[in-house]
Amino acid sequence: MADPKGFLKHDRQVAGRRDVEERVKDWNEVYPGKVGRALLPIITTQASRCMDCGIPFCHQGCPLGNLIPEWNDLVFRDDWDGAMDRLHKTNNFPEFTGRLCPAPCETACVLGINQNPVTIKNVEVSIIDRAWDSGYVRPEAPEWLSGKTVAVVGSGPAGLAAAQQLTRAGHTVAVYERADKPGGLLRYGIPEFKMEKVHLDRRLDQMRREGTIFRSGVEVGQGTLTGERLQQRYDAVVLAVGSTVARDLPVPGRELNGIHQAMEFLPQANREALGQTVEGQIRADGKHVVIIGGGDTGADCLGTSIRHGAASITQLEIMPEPTPDRPTGQPWPTYPMIFRVSSAHEEGGERVYSISTTEFVGDDEGNVTALRVVEVDAKFQPVPGTEREIPADLVLLAMGFVGPEQPGLVEQLGVELDERGNIKREKNYESSVPGVFVAGDAGRGQSLIVWAIAEGRAAAAAVDEFLTGSTELPSPIPPTARPLVV
Repeated sequence: MADPKGFLKHDRQVAGRRDVEERVKDWNEVYPGKVGRALLPIITTQASRCMDCGIPFCHQGCPLGNLIPEWNDLVFRDDWDGAMDRLHKTNNFPEFTGRLCPAPCETACVLGINQNPVTIKNVEVSIIDRAWDSGYVRPEAPEWLSGKTVAVVGSGPAGLAAAQQLTRAGHTVAVYERADKPGGLLRYGIPEFKMEKVHLDRRLDQMRREGTIFRSGVEVGQGTLTGERLQQRYDAVVLAVGSTVARDLPVPGRELNGIHQAMEFLPQANREALGQTVEGQIRADGKHVVIIGGGDTGADCLGTSIRHGAASITQLEIMPEPTPDRPTGQPWPTYPMIFRVSSAHEEGGERVYSISTTEFVGDDEGNVTALRVVEVDAKFQPVPGTEREIPADLVLLAMGFVGPEQPGLVEQLGVELDERGNIKREKNYESSVPGVFVAGDAGRGQSLIVWAIAEGRAAAAAVDEFLTGSTELPSPIPPTARPLVV
């Protein structure tokens, strides 16, 4: 245990972000000197608040099974190398989760029953950032090769986790990515101000040094590399293609110019932030922007629009405004729906709750000019007399995703789908087609980055057993695992 009285002596403290006026002028991370370094002056004290519970429910909150009390204790004792070793035992990419995960481990923290929980996510990112800065993160190449080959289709967190695990197990792994560079939504879906791509690129460099092969700019299922050819070429296939079909809003006026899916807008902005030239880029400069959807993707659109210089930004959410405290119907250790303020929300914009869009209004040239909206009650029924218009030159739809793309690879492989349109898996992550495995959102549906990495690790163990007859790779969760709810 770090400090038996740490949770009594110290309250929760997080790193301060850069001033809003400063950070909205660039695309850098919102923390001064990067979050890991910004936390160093306070992180030992924060780690000391961990109570090393007899039954650490933080393990239940995180599907990766992170050894949280162990690395909290090691940080408190200034054993940073030991802490990194424990961190990497369960998580291939803590620099990603430490920046992007909403930290369900913290809402499951036992201390959180009657106090502010331990800053688990902050301790995690401090450990890994310090490890990278010290040169302690090195390639872990396999001692021998199995002679087996595996294709991983998709290079998001699930695909990367599966690929790294299988490479380290001695298999020859090729990762296919249709974008020009690997990383999936980690590269072009996540804004720089949330995670600079240096963190992704140095992890990819480690994987290349371990032996993983990356083939970017290749869309499997299009052209000569069909699903059948992929099966003929490799001993096993892992589908980690994500859930990329965006939920639409089929109301009158949807065809107007200026209405875009968030994943049309964000990748272009991220490419620009990385120094690329984007022809015909969707921009928010001087426009009245309306974002439909109140989740993380909507917040990413908000922060990006602010940096573009939008005239105004309104974010709409059909759900009622959450309470600041945990609702009684979402008790500890579940992940509660409470009012949260991201870095983007600190920077500007207006959030409007319990509201539904009924129509997009346009001008004679076919451009959107406003949204007709109406307030809704607890059953999402319109409230009479609450209709109004919100001016809009740019509308961004950030309402989530409904499943993987079916035309192309999925159809060619002939894998079965479930009732939600996701790829059906057996208990060992294998699809209805022998030798074809599924990891991440393609099988689970839209979810969190920790679930994607956990599924990638578990699917790798299943593939390793399929290829060799046994496995020593960890399998943190079955495909049927779900977050705890009541």
